[in-house]
Amino acid sequence: MKVLYLSLGVLIADQFSKFYVKGISLPLLNLKLGGMQPGESISVIGNFFRITFTENPGMAFGFDPGSDFKLLISIFSLAASVGLLVYLFTARNKSLSLRIAIALILAGAIGNVCDRMFYGLIYHYSPLFYGKVVDFFDFDFFNFTLFGRSYERWPIFNIADASVSIGVFILLFFYKKHQEDDNEAKEISESARTNDSGVIRNSYNLLNDIKNDVPDKVNNKLTDSETDKGKEISL
Repeated sequence: MKVLYLSLGVLIADQFSKFYVKGISLPLLNLKLGGMQPGESISVIGNFFRITFTENPGMAFGFDPGSDFKLLISIFSLAASVGLLVYLFTARNKSLSLRIAIALILAGAIGNVCDRMFYGLIYHYSPLFYGKVVDFFDFDFFNFTLFGRSYERWPIFNIADASVSIGVFILLFFYKKHQEDDNEAKEISESARTNDSGVIRNSYNLLNDIKNDVPDKVNNKLTDSETDKGKEISL
């Protein structure tokens, strides 16, 4: 389960970057980060790449389903994260590419779940499960429309979002290989089952042969003994 170190590394980077952008104060650790103001933008590569602080109240790409679904989305995200962790454990003997993909998706899911679950409490603006996701990567690619909304720039995202996207891309890119690995594993399992059945069948037949052969040999031995006794008497 070494791929969990990858999940942990991505999760730490995601949370640290969000605290750095939003700012946080931890008196016990004598740590205070001022952070950025909502909507504030810092140019990194001209207008193409900027760090822009925004908070996503809902789902991906800024889609907001409303406060009535906020709790449901948070609980579903938490359940999905647990499911991914369980699946990663069951897939521990499968291909490395599959495990890396699941580990990246798991890290991204947990990263955004932390925002939704705890940020409202940490920053004192909402109860548990009603927090907002911190986004800051701002790229200018091309204009497009998604979910009925027009975008002049790519929707602002974070490290957790990027981790999920990369994980999904790996799954799609290596899909054929994963299918081949699964088929090979099934063939090996079927072959082992067939061999086991053959061994059991041969053992059963051997036992039957022994069972049938032993009485015959005993009877033959008894018959020979009786014949020999008759010969001795005739002498």
